[in-house]
Amino acid sequence: MARVLICRKLMIARSLTILLFVCPFLGAAQSSQEVPGELVRRVVQNELRAEEQDHSHWMFRLETEKKNAQTEVDEVIETKDGDLKRPLLFNGRELTPIEQQESDKRLEQLVQNPAVLRKSLKDENQDNARSQRLLKMLPDAFLFNYGEQRGDLVQLSFRPNPNFHPRNHEAQVFHAMQGVLWVDNKQNRLAEISGQLIDEVRFGGGLLGHLNKGGTFDVKQTMVSPGYWELTVLNVQMNGKALFFKTISVKEKYFRTEFKRVPDDLTVAEAAEMLRKEVAPQRTNRP
Repeated sequence: MARVLICRKLMIARSLTILLFVCPFLGAAQSSQEVPGELVRRVVQNELRAEEQDHSHWMFRLETEKKNAQTEVDEVIETKDGDLKRPLLFNGRELTPIEQQESDKRLEQLVQNPAVLRKSLKDENQDNARSQRLLKMLPDAFLFNYGEQRGDLVQLSFRPNPNFHPRNHEAQVFHAMQGVLWVDNKQNRLAEISGQLIDEVRFGGGLLGHLNKGGTFDVKQTMVSPGYWELTVLNVQMNGKALFFKTISVKEKYFRTEFKRVPDDLTVAEAAEMLRKEVAPQRTNRP
């Protein structure tokens, strides 16, 4: 019996010795990992700074999936006065001669009257401002946990922070999400964010409308050139009811590929001429 007690004491002593030896290293490993919320805050601040400083313009292919499974592939060129686009494929087929003539006519009208482009640019700037407001909320609106890691990409799951109180409809919808985001820890950039509405979102107690639980969104951006990141995937699928029971169908899905930088002072006329020379692809750019 005495020998058994001595053996147990030796085992306990050895266990304590191992713990005392290992714990400082475990503590160092844990403390070296940044608090997930602070990593998100750092990435968001860099995203906002990069967007403010980036005045580059690009030419790219835009594939849009519309209602009834219809698809369209456009060539797009950004200019300081707005974006020009020219259709290349409808539902996988090339434009007919008549459709090409109509497309060229619309291009020429925009060249002669760029006011339409400037209005479109104003709307785009408003969308960007809305995106920036939501991005600024991200570190405070959610609680984060680390997930897996793929090279420089770090995964974080997020869920609503109960201490955050949305102040408008945009923030209310945003805060009702949970999901996953991926950040490039080396370049401090947001690579992807996807989420799902975990609750029904009601506006004005339901009198003004609601969005159904289960709606999803997925946004990705990619480095298209050293130091330059661009949106490459947008997929929003949400449904609900608006005032007087009008059905809300927020469905947007598009992909942007084949980025080529164009001069920042490119004129609308020059962009239109570049678009006229583009040849339709044999198939869409996605598998």
